[in-house]
Amino acid sequence: MIDKPRDYCGIFGIQNHPDAALLSYYGLHALQHRGQESAGIVTSYFDEEKERWIMPAHRDFGLVLNVFDDQEMFKNELKGRAAIGHNRYSTTGAAKNPANIQPFRVHYHKGNIAIGHNGNLANAKQLRNRFRQEGVLFQSTSDTELILHLISHSQKETQIEQVLDALEQIEGAYSLVMLTDDKLIAVRDPNGFRPLALGKVDGSYCVASETCAFDIIDAEYVRDIEPGEVLVMDQEAGSDSEPESYHLDPEYGTDTSQCIFEFVYFSRPDSKIFGENVDKVRRNLGKYLAKEHPINEVITKDTGDTKPIVISVPDSSNTAALGYVHENQKLGYECKYEIGLIRNHYVGRTFISPGQKSREQKVRTKFNTVKGVIEGRSVIIVDDSIVRGTTSRYLVSMIRQANPAEVHFLVSSPPVIGPCYYGLDFPDPKELIANRYGRDIEEMAKEIGVDSLRYLSASGLVDAVRESNVSSGGYCTACFTEKYPVPVNFGIAKEENEIV
Repeated sequence: MIDKPRDYCGIFGIQNHPDAALLSYYGLHALQHRGQESAGIVTSYFDEEKERWIMPAHRDFGLVLNVFDDQEMFKNELKGRAAIGHNRYSTTGAAKNPANIQPFRVHYHKGNIAIGHNGNLANAKQLRNRFRQEGVLFQSTSDTELILHLISHSQKETQIEQVLDALEQIEGAYSLVMLTDDKLIAVRDPNGFRPLALGKVDGSYCVASETCAFDIIDAEYVRDIEPGEVLVMDQEAGSDSEPESYHLDPEYGTDTSQCIFEFVYFSRPDSKIFGENVDKVRRNLGKYLAKEHPINEVITKDTGDTKPIVISVPDSSNTAALGYVHENQKLGYECKYEIGLIRNHYVGRTFISPGQKSREQKVRTKFNTVKGVIEGRSVIIVDDSIVRGTTSRYLVSMIRQANPAEVHFLVSSPPVIGPCYYGLDFPDPKELIANRYGRDIEEMAKEIGVDSLRYLSASGLVDAVRESNVSSGGYCTACFTEKYPVPVNFGIAKEENEIV
């Protein structure tokens, strides 16, 4: 989608499996939606001839299928029984800087270590300034590199102690996979901002941002990595042994602040995150949307015996639209779910659309209307979120050309009013449609060209998620409420550390 917050990163790791690199490749393929700028895999094995541990790496710009287009590399290059992988969308550090492609891999006095990171460090500026004063040379402009410097500078005795020492000095959002010579380490920050799950395949442990990465390799979901947990999986441990678990103390309060936008938009509907299926939660968002905005209060025109239709903006709002229709039918209000928009899944991210109407042309390359479904009907569009409003306006214009009786727009989340500092790439607050129009819903409706615009309330969003997910964990709603659970350096620019 053109007008959505950008995905941030997907991470995967596996320990003690003969096809570690290949399974990581499949896992990253399933997590492709979380980042499309670059991809990489790092493995670990002991070289008998050289009598030392080796960490091969393969990283490049592009999608997983393009980066790993030579199947021989899994036999000849990415050797070893342990691997970590990373899909990137940049939230700190320039997208075009090759030094920012993860996983990062370094060698220091305790051996090799590699790292993949999903999230943003809230105290990155202070840490970077501190290291600059100490004369540290940086290889990248990503905040992830700071974690490696903290590890290498630690005075603790063992490598695990050094890792724990480093983690106690960082703040913000971080789900991490780390690979040492003989260990796989999975970390989730004490607030639990980003999802991270533990699985098992062929007796070997694996971790991933979402469980859809387990499904593709036929791995069993075991549990979520707990907020603040540091899980250490040893290569020498048997298949029946449990990983060693450490816990980090929360810096700000004891409640978790899991990203609620994961349920709204980012995660795949077939994934399980924060202990619950995404599809189930999104259907509940549609249900609460119907409770707050039942269809009889939305429709204004009499179209005779023709039922009003509900269409989704494919694909992330499909299940919310189904939930909206189902709840309205339970309430006794006639409506019908229809496929009114068709999405072209084969348009690349770099599709060329010259001319003054390039943005509109990009929307038309991704979507087309089913005119026979829409003509003469009262149409309710359900979408998961509106950010700038540009894509919504173009979609509504396309739908209007199919001659509907009326068009209404319902959103299964509240207005987006604030940026995210915990790993999502939102536009500048001034670009958000809710801020541009002073949160005047009627003016926003005029901007996108609909007869009415309605949002799910912030309380309705949280209630819907809590009803469908019995987890006791709390949620971060900062992009909807501007209530930030962890202090941050406001105003950090993504590319502020670039020198060219």
